[in-house]
Amino acid sequence: MSTRAPAAGQAPALQADDAAAPRTERRLEALEIKASYAEDLLEQLNLTVYAQQQTIDRLQRELRAVVGQLQELRDGLPRGAADERPPHY
Repeated sequence: MSTRAPAAGQAPALQADDAAAPRTERRLEALEIKASYAEDLLEQLNLTVYAQQQTIDRLQRELRAVVGQLQELRDGLPRGAADERPPHY
């Protein structure tokens, strides 16, 4: 840092800014690290949500298949007098 007087028309150098530069750089670095962790976390969450959606889709397909099989079983059963509702229903 120069200790010379500023030339005519120039503002004097601010020593406070020079002292704050390392602090600002440390804060910037800390923010960059936090942003990096946030990006990693977001990617992990996206992968988790994607995997969960795949599971939900598979379970829905399986449920539809089971419901269809149940309906086929019901349709295939003989309807007897015991299955019919009494007249008071």
